[in-house]
This record gives sequence, C-alpha cells and structure tokens, in this order.
Amino acid sequence: MWRHIASNALTFILLALFLLGGVILWGKGQYEAQGPLTEAVCVEVPRGSNFDRVSKNLVDQGAVSSGPILRIGADYAAKTDDLKFGSYLVEPGASMEEIVDALTRGGASTCGTEVVYRVGVNRVSVQVRELDPATSKFVERAEFDQGSEEAPEIYSEVKAKPDTRFRVAVAEGVTSWQVTEALRAMDVLDGEVPQVPAEGALAPDSYEVRPGDDRAAILARMEAAQEVLVAAAWEGRDEDLPVSTPEELLILASIIEKETGVAEERRQVASVFVNRLNQGMRLQTDPTVIYGITKGEGVLGRGLRQSELRGATPWNTYVIEGLPPTPIANPGRASLEAAARPDSTDFVFFVADGTGGHAFATTLEEHNRNVAKWREIEAQQPVQDN
Repeated sequence: MWRHIASNALTFILLALFLLGGVILWGKGQYEAQGPLTEAVCVEVPRGSNFDRVSKNLVDQGAVSSGPILRIGADYAAKTDDLKFGSYLVEPGASMEEIVDALTRGGASTCGTEVVYRVGVNRVSVQVRELDPATSKFVERAEFDQGSEEAPEIYSEVKAKPDTRFRVAVAEGVTSWQVTEALRAMDVLDGEVPQVPAEGALAPDSYEVRPGDDRAAILARMEAAQEVLVAAAWEGRDEDLPVSTPEELLILASIIEKETGVAEERRQVASVFVNRLNQGMRLQTDPTVIYGITKGEGVLGRGLRQSELRGATPWNTYVIEGLPPTPIANPGRASLEAAARPDSTDFVFFVADGTGGHAFATTLEEHNRNVAKWREIEAQQPVQDN
C-alpha cells in the first residue's frame, strides 16, 4: 500500500512539475510575444514609482495584456529595482520584454513634453513641444525669444512637471560668448561661469540637461566633446595640409563654418582656403574681419565698411598673412572634417551665387564674372527697411 501511495505521490509531483514548467513556458512566451498595442502610446514613470503602479498604467493603456506577467518577468530579469523615471514611447506591438527594457535602460525620455533652448547665431529661442505618439512627431506648443519676450504661461507649467525633458541645442557657427550668455540666461540651470571658454572649444550639438545642472559643468561637457571631434579630424587629416597643429585646423574649420551653410560645398570652400595658404595668398574672408570687430560678442548687424576691411586687427585676413590667431566661432563636425580633408581643386576664389551657395573660380577673370552676376542679383532684390 505504501508503495502505491509513494507511486501516486511521485506521479502527482511529476505532474505538478510538468504543469508548472508548462505555465512557466507559457508565461515566458507571453512576456516575449508581440504586445496588443495597435498605436504608439506615451508611458509616464513618475519619480519614486514602482513596477506595480507602472504595470497597472500599462494595462490601462492597453500596452500589455497582464500586469502580473510583466512584473514576474521584470523580477526574473533582475530589473525590478532598475525602473527609471521619465516618459517613454511604447511602439505598436512592443513585447513586455521590450517595454521593461525601455523603462529600465535609462537615458533620455523618448516622449512627453520637452523644452529646447536653441542657441543660434542670430537668436536664442525657447521651444516647448510635445511628442504625439500617434505620429512620432513633435508638436510645437510654444516658442519665444529668450530674454526679449515674456515667457508664456505654458513654459512655467511645463518646467514644473517632473518628467519634462530639457535640452540645449547649440548651432554650428555660434561663438563661445553666445553659448555662455545663453546658458547664463537659462532659468532652469544653476552655478556661475567664471569665464567664457576659448573660442572654438565648444562642440555644437544637442545636450540633455536637468533642472539644477551646473552651467560650468555643461560647458565642460561641450569642451570635452569638441576635443574628441578635433582629435578625430586631426588624426584623419590629409598629410599635405598647410596647417601644423590641431589648433590651426580648428581655426581653419571655424572660417569654413562661417563662410557657408551649404553642407555639400564645405570641402570646396576648404579647398579655396587651403589653395590660398599654399600659394601664399591672403585668405581675405569677411567673417574674420567681423570677428575682429565684435570679438564674437553678438552679431555685427550691418555690412562691412571699406575702412573696416582695411583696418588692422589680428583677425583681419585682408591685412594679415595666413590664419588669424584664434578660431572665429565653434565649428561642427562637418566643417572640421572638411578642413582636414578638403576637395582637391584649383579654386582660389568664390562668391555668392544667389541660391544660398557659391560660385567657384580658378582665375581672377572668371571670378570677376561671377561677382558681376552676383551684383546683378543683389540689385534685383527688394530693399528692406531697417
């Protein structure tokens, strides 16, 4: 009899283990399977939340079919304690495994509301925008000029939300003074900036920031990023460049950055300046003259005078030989790469062509014809009131 009981017990245990294994396999399949979402949603993880509350939110939004399976799967993957606050875009069909990974990986929020401080050459603007999960595109809710316009009420509301994302977007060609002044005016940041970083030392890019971040620390991040870009460009440079140091390459790249906003012609512009340096010609570029006047503190806001083109400053390349002593702006990666590997051309002249780009020439005669065409285009343009 005892043998019979033991046999039945063993059978029961085996059956239970079999059923348990089946349940585990089924749960694992559910955890890894395509989810029920048919449209993307934005999932908010409040600061201090936990997987229990988050899983209920996901079930309510139709992102997962079972809160318990999601919690068990997160626990099994040892990610229960890795939940990161923020707002995350959950794509259609995302599995529970993919959702857990997104909520625990960390990094920037991928949806919700964000404030972007855009540091441009001519203005610093503040943009409040929100990602529409249905289209995966940002919808602008407000935009205003920093310092010159009263901030709309929505800006104050968004700033107070714990899951709002903040970014500082620095455009190519801005000066270090412009970046520093913009950071000083950003009311979500803290800390003093003892001095303006060296010209050209800041990498134009988009930087994630958080309320209370130290301004000097953000500038240090930009400097570190630019050091990497300059080192990479210098490492990959052409061997016969007429520059002897990474600093000179940075100076050349800053001039290229200010001379053209057309990506496709950066290497052609670079070739003009390289050819001039190789031939002992003066660079004769207006942006360097402007920098000698403004020192990078704002924009000139008018055309150059003949007296200024002839005036002696360390940056006036109509007067000095070779490169100016410092960069004249902060160049981006593309201009650094153009300076390091310019096109192989015979061009030594260029002038605006009326389309936003430039007409290039190898002889003064050809250049003069291009200049005459540009003068005709200028003459046909309507006069704007100042």
